[in-house]
Amino acid sequence: MPFFDTLREATEADRQQLFTVPVIQDALRGNIDAAQYVAFLCQAYHHVRHTVPLLMACGSRLGRRHEWLRTAIAEYIEEEIGHEEWILSDIAACGGDPERVRASTPHASTELMVAYAYHQIDRGNPVGFFGMVHVLEGTSIALATHAASTIRETLALPANAFSYLNSHGSLDIEHVAFFEKLMNRLDQEDDKAAVIHCASMIYKLYGDIFRSLPARQAIMAEA
Repeated sequence: MPFFDTLREATEADRQQLFTVPVIQDALRGNIDAAQYVAFLCQAYHHVRHTVPLLMACGSRLGRRHEWLRTAIAEYIEEEIGHEEWILSDIAACGGDPERVRASTPHASTELMVAYAYHQIDRGNPVGFFGMVHVLEGTSIALATHAASTIRETLALPANAFSYLNSHGSLDIEHVAFFEKLMNRLDQEDDKAAVIHCASMIYKLYGDIFRSLPARQAIMAEA
């Protein structure tokens, strides 16, 4: 079995667990408040702004036998530069304050997910970082475009409030095809095990970010 298929099979239970998070289910049904959407964008900003630094760190830690993977990382970096600014623009389109978000501190769950990724690169097997890539890109395809259209209809927000979600919903289809080819080139069992382990961990940590978002009921009670 190609390793990409093995990776999906080994982490399917973790993926399904992520999709059961109530706020994700609510978003897909359109049962969401604008404040929740902005809260999601705020935490997205805090982890997306680390994407390029993480890719750079991963590339710097790879050995000579992974030169082909380092070349692929350079392509990823070119694609990912500036995406955090898209998120700030979306926040502004929602009536939020992007500079306040830029200066804010991430929620502990977001900080922990980012810290784990750096730890995997610095202290573990840097190839394992691609487990995080698998989770974030795969999840964006499954959720982003559908959720964006549903949220927009529910909240009557302008189209330019969804540049991050819409772009990732379509853009990451090509990314995942590219990613699949990369994963199928891995031929060392320790690399494969590291990717699976990291993906499983990120599914849990990413789920915690969604669990940290304010519940709609709480927002309505405060209002």
